[in-house]
Amino acid sequence: MAKTVFKNILQILIILIFNNFLAQKTPEKLPKNVVNDTISKKDTIVVKKESLDDILRTKAEDQRRDIPKKMTFLNKNAQVIYQDMQIDADYISIDDNKNLIYARGKQDSLGKIVEPVITMQGGKKYETNEFSYNTKTKQAIAYNARTEESEGVIIAQKTKKYNDSVFAMKRADYTTDDYFIKKKDTAADYFMRASNIKLIKTKNKSQIVTGPIQMYIERVPTPLIMPFAILPFSDKRAAGILIPSFGEREDVGFFLNGIGYYQPIGEHFDLKVLADVYTKGSWNLRPQMNYQKKYKYSGSFNADIGTMVRGIKGLDDYNKNSTYRINWTHSQDAKSNPFLTFSASVDIVSTKFYNNPLNNNYIFNQNVLNTQQNSTVTLTKRFLKLPVTITGTASYSQNFATGLADLRLPQMNVAINQFYLFKSKTGVRQGLLENITVNTGFNLTNFVNTQENELFTKAMWDKMQTGLKNNIALATNTTLAKYFTFSLSANIDNALTTKSLNRYYDPIKNVTVDEINKNFAGYSTFSTTASLQTTLYGMLKFKKGSSVEAIRHMMTPSIGFTYSPDFSSPNFGYYKNYYNATGAITPYSIFEKGIVGSPSSGMVGALGFNVGNNIEMKVKSKKDSTGVKKLKIFESLNLSGNYNFAAKDHPWSIFSINGQSSFFNSKLTVNTSLTLDPYRIAFIPGQDTGIRTEEFGHFSVQGFNIQLSYPLSSEIFGEKTDYAKKYSSRGEVRNENYYFDDDNYAHFDQAWTLNVNANYAYSKGLNRFGSKIASIGLDGSIKLTPYWNINGSTHYDMVTKELAYTRIGFSRDQRSFTINFNWVPFGQYKVYDFFIGIKANILSDALKYKDRSFTQPNAPF
Repeated sequence: MAKTVFKNILQILIILIFNNFLAQKTPEKLPKNVVNDTISKKDTIVVKKESLDDILRTKAEDQRRDIPKKMTFLNKNAQVIYQDMQIDADYISIDDNKNLIYARGKQDSLGKIVEPVITMQGGKKYETNEFSYNTKTKQAIAYNARTEESEGVIIAQKTKKYNDSVFAMKRADYTTDDYFIKKKDTAADYFMRASNIKLIKTKNKSQIVTGPIQMYIERVPTPLIMPFAILPFSDKRAAGILIPSFGEREDVGFFLNGIGYYQPIGEHFDLKVLADVYTKGSWNLRPQMNYQKKYKYSGSFNADIGTMVRGIKGLDDYNKNSTYRINWTHSQDAKSNPFLTFSASVDIVSTKFYNNPLNNNYIFNQNVLNTQQNSTVTLTKRFLKLPVTITGTASYSQNFATGLADLRLPQMNVAINQFYLFKSKTGVRQGLLENITVNTGFNLTNFVNTQENELFTKAMWDKMQTGLKNNIALATNTTLAKYFTFSLSANIDNALTTKSLNRYYDPIKNVTVDEINKNFAGYSTFSTTASLQTTLYGMLKFKKGSSVEAIRHMMTPSIGFTYSPDFSSPNFGYYKNYYNATGAITPYSIFEKGIVGSPSSGMVGALGFNVGNNIEMKVKSKKDSTGVKKLKIFESLNLSGNYNFAAKDHPWSIFSINGQSSFFNSKLTVNTSLTLDPYRIAFIPGQDTGIRTEEFGHFSVQGFNIQLSYPLSSEIFGEKTDYAKKYSSRGEVRNENYYFDDDNYAHFDQAWTLNVNANYAYSKGLNRFGSKIASIGLDGSIKLTPYWNINGSTHYDMVTKELAYTRIGFSRDQRSFTINFNWVPFGQYKVYDFFIGIKANILSDALKYKDRSFTQPNAPF
């Protein structure tokens, strides 16, 4: 047997050696065509591509594998991780044949989903009831999917994911309600519903594109429907539709105010185009452009162009007017160029623009009360080594009452910085000479006062006046006897103009004619003043234990003497005479009505006085830590007047008394003024205008004015309650701002403000009967609840017994949006305006509730 085994082993070794020899033998070469034929007839082995591009990781409390059907089932706390996607669900099935992952949320006994499927991919979280994902095509379908994007959330009945960038949704709701997003509330306070939505994602931003979209408030559909919407999810500026307010005005009908579109233009510009549309035919177009270059400049351009239609066509009350307003503002950053600055504030309107406002904001902001509009463009040049500042200005002023316009173009001022005339010998300036300061400069002006329709016509250029004026002011001061300040000053004015006046009486037409001569004329004037001032203190103390401890009185008396010659003297040639209608010789200045003003007439040698007073009182106070409280009786009480020694008649001037005080912890502010004429005014029977006599000592009231202002608030009348410490129970969800006592009554901070303004003015002059103006104004707000606010303003004229401009506003905070209502109930413009605005910043460009552009501090740039 051993021989047989050995024999078999030997045979096996011989076979192995022989096979190894055959394997090492070089095969014979075959013809080329034979080789190709052999290769083509061989079976090529193709490795089948795996259905998964990555490892698929699974886990669950219960896992089951159906090998014949190539299915995997995961139950309870199931999880699948594949590439950058993680799926967490109550039930997950994996079909290897169809490359399909299916997930379903947890169900209750009735089959209702009580816990959703959570899918995380690319840092985004998605919640769905059911979810299917194809690992091969990368496409997915989800039902009742909750997709969070930036500040909002989308809930769609069906969502299909085509790829990582495009999602299609059917019957989807979008909201930015923070409570709903954080699941503090099961219902959103508002949402926008669209039948179809496409969500497009890119690396830097995402956006929603929808067809018709409708707003729902508290699940109630509203008439706010848009044919389409594009909602961007980006921190950068983005284009969007501007949502209007709507309401009714008595004169022009129902309206949409502020409907339009917002479009950013490049890095430094953005554009808004707004429109106001009224049912009676009026319309208004309002383009608005903002621009900004950081650390350089910023500005805006606004325009209002429209047509106002009032009444019914064919009837007498029908009228149609075109209106316009052009506004441009520009400001330069001081850091960009401190030696050359440019600024502009241009506001040009048609004469009747504010009488025909098509933008209701002008009514609510009381711009309709404007009687004048001013525009200015300024260029300022400074020098590093020269003490000179050159300012070029162009200005335009409109007076809507007279229809006249003042144009100054151009106007140039050259100012030399103040300097000392003499140097100090010791480094500390002492005495009158070392303290002499000099201020001087030149002012060149081209001025015209003309009608609006004459602007830049030949009539305007004929009226244009050119004037050059130079002022030199010298001043100095020193201390006398330690307690007195002695001051000296002198003013020299030099003027040159291109036009002068020639006045005469035309007996044929019975009018006084002012003839303008186009020739150069000029004048020089000077005046000097010496004054002495000191400060006196007085204290009146009371007995210990009294409620008033002391009264302190500070008095600042000053006297000054002013001298200037009589520039109406024939020696100067600044004044001429003409015979008036009665034949009397009447003097007039040849510079009257001119741009450089007229020299003063009559010699002035006046001794003026001013007495300033400040009176305070110290009273006991338990609330103050020192036990003493200061009360200001008069913050200031000034009496001023003068006596002109050179005057031929009425040497005493009218006396003026001005006072200012505040009470109730400086809350109530009182400003008063009183003017007294020391001479008796005589009236001729049957005439209402009197004559000022030379009888001194009557001191009749010529004018009196008092203004009171008192801001009231809830904080003044009580301390703020800490409801969190006082009440243990607090509301939830929408009622979290309420605190409840043991009887379940709600408590909250009911803040309110009320500003009271009162004004009384009496003016008499030389009239027998004076005129009065008296009014009371109220401006305030009150929070009825933490979410309801009422605000308004009104003025009552106590002379006419009528209410003047009155506005009432209501606002409602609905967490995610606000509802605003403004109403002017009576007056020339009866209007109400209603607006709903979404708070979320993500929608402030798409559905523009706030003007979020780069002109705001927190906007990116």
